[in-house]
Amino acid sequence: MDLKIKVCGMKNPQNIEEVVRLKPDFMGFIFYSKSKRFIGDFWDPKIIHLISTDIQKVGVFVNEDFETLVDTQKKYSLDYLQLHGEESIELCEKLKKSGGKIIKVFSVGNDFDFSQTKGYEEYCSYFLFDTKGDNYGGNGIAFNWQLLNNYPSEVPYFLSGGIGLENLEMIKEINSSFLYAVDVNSRFETEPGLKDIPKLKELFNTLKA
Repeated sequence: MDLKIKVCGMKNPQNIEEVVRLKPDFMGFIFYSKSKRFIGDFWDPKIIHLISTDIQKVGVFVNEDFETLVDTQKKYSLDYLQLHGEESIELCEKLKKSGGKIIKVFSVGNDFDFSQTKGYEEYCSYFLFDTKGDNYGGNGIAFNWQLLNNYPSEVPYFLSGGIGLENLEMIKEINSSFLYAVDVNSRFETEPGLKDIPKLKELFNTLKA
């Protein structure tokens, strides 16, 4: 299983440099002010601009308006917009027409209905399935990944929510050819927004071996 790796919730410049050296496929930066991993209103765009073009830069947003999404994408040279709220199909269509590439997030509980992804398929490059919880991401809890064995779409997806070193073997048991990447965050931190490099190295060694 050749899974891509996305490290999300980056905000410390020195820590970003350390993670870049591990060569993740994607890095996520949170532009949601209520998040503990919010990059801040005065964060220097050059920090993202200096990251290798081999690493895809993802901006994470929650229920943001179209103009802000487009402006932020340009300012920080983001490769993808990750929409983590209740964003509409119409907004995704508008963003795609403007040249944006979208990762649409769905929060999964035990009664999740995959049919709700249907209308988004035409406009999203990827879906991301995270655990339904009190926060928009970073809850550190895994949902029942076996639900993904019934995934009905052909849009590649990211798996998120409670991924840690202890459950990597369970990911390999997911019977879906559309599982594209894992998105790691809180289980690989020493504090919100500061990634634990030794743990990440072990993750990379396990999944990229």
